[in-house]
Amino acid sequence: MRLQHSLPFLVALLVATPAFAQDAAALIARGDSAHAAFDPETALAAYEAALALDSTKADVLAKASMSAVDLGESLADKTRQKELFKRAERYARGAVAADSTSAENWFHLARAVGRTALTMGVKDRVKYAVEIKGWAERSLSLDPNHAGALHVLGMWNAEVKRLNGVSLFFARSFLGGGVLGQANWKNAVNYMERAVANDPARLTHKLDLAGVYADVGEKDKARATYESVVNAETRTDFNDPLYKKQAEAALKKLR
Repeated sequence: MRLQHSLPFLVALLVATPAFAQDAAALIARGDSAHAAFDPETALAAYEAALALDSTKADVLAKASMSAVDLGESLADKTRQKELFKRAERYARGAVAADSTSAENWFHLARAVGRTALTMGVKDRVKYAVEIKGWAERSLSLDPNHAGALHVLGMWNAEVKRLNGVSLFFARSFLGGGVLGQANWKNAVNYMERAVANDPARLTHKLDLAGVYADVGEKDKARATYESVVNAETRTDFNDPLYKKQAEAALKKLR
């Protein structure tokens, strides 16, 4: 069954099954089990089925956003990937609307929109950049050690600095992106190192930290960090195998 057809099918199946239709809690439990088993497709379908019964639950909206991003990251189909990221954004906005006191909800919004922004051109990326920074900072104001929000801010600094000079000048001068001038490599390194320190088992933090190390010329640190991703024995995220492959490829290119 192709992915583009499977999610609607799974949602319809779950909603139509009497045992699930009568009990949103059972659907949520099914989603949680699927997430723990590294199956974001089934998790997303279950969370969406639960939301079809009650669309106001902030925690379920956040979980749906998380699963949609996890699934989207794994795809080569850019159109399908972008659709999932936009769906993740919609769920995250709902989570924030339902509970704006949760650092996790603000993180999921920053994460989802950040993924969408990376699929866009400079003009749209700048438009989102200011919002992403604000949402991640809001998350950290509620939980100063939130590893995900620290990661978002680390990569925000890195991605802005990776813009070529002409694009950055244009963005800062004409697209309302003056805040981009706050980005610097020191902050990129600091935020990413803090993300790793607060959640050392998560490979995505180490992978992006290694990339930042490479950007600032810290090749020995980059190599060691990439190797720690490649050699990790435990799996914490669905996309860890993908992160390992990306680390292996980066190691081969590292000079």
